[in-house]
Amino acid sequence: MGERKKRERINWNTLKKLGHYLAAERWYLLAAVCLAVAGNLLALAGPMLSGYAVDAISPGPGRVDFERVFYYAKWMIVCYGAAFICSYSLAALMIHVSQRIVRRMRRDVFDHLMELPVGYFDTRTTGDVISRISYDIDTINGSLSHDAVQMMTTVITVVGALSMMVRISRQLVLVFAFTVPLSIFMTRQITRRTRPLFRVRSASLGELNGYAEEMVTGKETLAAYCREESTIRTFEEKNGEATKAGYRADYYGNIVGSCINFINNLSLTLISVFGALLYLGGFLTVGHISSFVLYSRKFSGPINEFANIIGELQSSLAAAERIFLLLDERAETADEALGVEVLDCRKGEVDFEQITFGYEPGRPVIRDLSLKAPSGALVAIVGPTGAGKTTLINLLMRFYDANQGRLLVDGRPVKSVSRASLRANFAMVLQDSWLFNGTVYENLAYGSKNATRADVKRAAQMAMADEFIEKLPQGYDTVLTEDGASLSKGQKQLLTIARAMLLDARILILDEATSNVDTETELQIQAAMRQLMQGKTCFVIAHRLSTIRNADTILVVDQGQIVEQGRHGELMEKKGFYYRLYQAQFQI
Repeated sequence: MGERKKRERINWNTLKKLGHYLAAERWYLLAAVCLAVAGNLLALAGPMLSGYAVDAISPGPGRVDFERVFYYAKWMIVCYGAAFICSYSLAALMIHVSQRIVRRMRRDVFDHLMELPVGYFDTRTTGDVISRISYDIDTINGSLSHDAVQMMTTVITVVGALSMMVRISRQLVLVFAFTVPLSIFMTRQITRRTRPLFRVRSASLGELNGYAEEMVTGKETLAAYCREESTIRTFEEKNGEATKAGYRADYYGNIVGSCINFINNLSLTLISVFGALLYLGGFLTVGHISSFVLYSRKFSGPINEFANIIGELQSSLAAAERIFLLLDERAETADEALGVEVLDCRKGEVDFEQITFGYEPGRPVIRDLSLKAPSGALVAIVGPTGAGKTTLINLLMRFYDANQGRLLVDGRPVKSVSRASLRANFAMVLQDSWLFNGTVYENLAYGSKNATRADVKRAAQMAMADEFIEKLPQGYDTVLTEDGASLSKGQKQLLTIARAMLLDARILILDEATSNVDTETELQIQAAMRQLMQGKTCFVIAHRLSTIRNADTILVVDQGQIVEQGRHGELMEKKGFYYRLYQAQFQI
């Protein structure tokens, strides 16, 4: 019972949050309600006019008052024509409203994604995040543009048809005193069991999308390891689970419509029997019975249609729940409201003071770490996998905050300055190059708003990228697509290095930035970067120890602590941890 109440509270909160988006379009929605009321009232006049036309027919051959028949038929055409115009206008208006709402929702979701900490994306698959911003929002769009209209017309039609039936015969309306409660009971019982199935369907589709995105991204690797068959089998399993979840949700969702349709047909049968008895007693005319039957179809039809869209509504509710759960994720901790300042980094000094940090509570990755990187120093960070090298960079950029200790830049605690001003003083080149859909020039000038074309070309020359850029079809105006798929890994890395060189940053972070270029180009880039970084501080995460022999300081990290520190020659003479790492790489 507690779990059910919790779920009902979640559903109510989801509806309230969705209501905020609907409230922003209240004037459009008011116009939609007016159109729905007008259209349905006009449509409801049709059965009554039809009954009057039927009563113009008297028993016996040739006894028809055609003047009355044509009169009521004319007004039926007028009413149904006007109802059509209202219905068409309502559908067009709701499509417009739904597109406005989902546009705002996509914008809010994407804006919130930009505010979320890096740690959020470290624990979620890209496919699942994309599934929320695409599939889940599209599901809500379909529900708003179609199901919302259906719900409005259902309420108006049911109330209007019931009023007209009461006006014709209160005795016949008693038939619905049996069938309507039965319909409500069956709908509640079935939907209570199907609601969790739609949540499972949305979650399984998100998992399937995440796996597909991961495998497509890693196609080259899985092909190199001949894992196609295994990947296909795993995909089939996940696809089967998603299909099974979708089948169960849709199957049990459609049961509601079938059951309600059966009950509605049962009510029509009862109306036919009792209507005939009332006609024999002289309480009703044939026209009255005809109108009542038409109104009964209008009364039960929307209920049946509403039952059919119950599954779609539950699917939309599950999708909205996933979206609002994402929007409820805590954004990156805001800069301190008071006292936060802009960092004006002039020296580039970095100090770690007794830093302790862990991605999970109780499992520290770095323990009581202290180090000082003076201005203009080339600091290399080496160590085995999982030693905490990349974690140091995450702390430097404030992708994560230390659990204990202080991190200072130019003597100022990083928590006392805004993240934007802190990160503006860093340039990063990662091992995994990232290029977006745009020209080469746009990719290089990505982080430099005021860079001229001459600045971009100069940076590309220093990074040894100018030569191959000029050979591209349109040179610097060549459009890169699909993360620069037409370029080699080495060329993409050269572009990211040139992009970092273009930044006016006091501190540079390199995570094995030259791993995808040949040895000769690597030496040239190192020479160019040394010249470029005079007076700047550089942190280099190095896996190939031959690239850091000239580093001013080498920090040897193991199990989150600095176990050795010094220049290459000094550390080799000690024949300690660094010496063993170096020998392990170069022993034949």
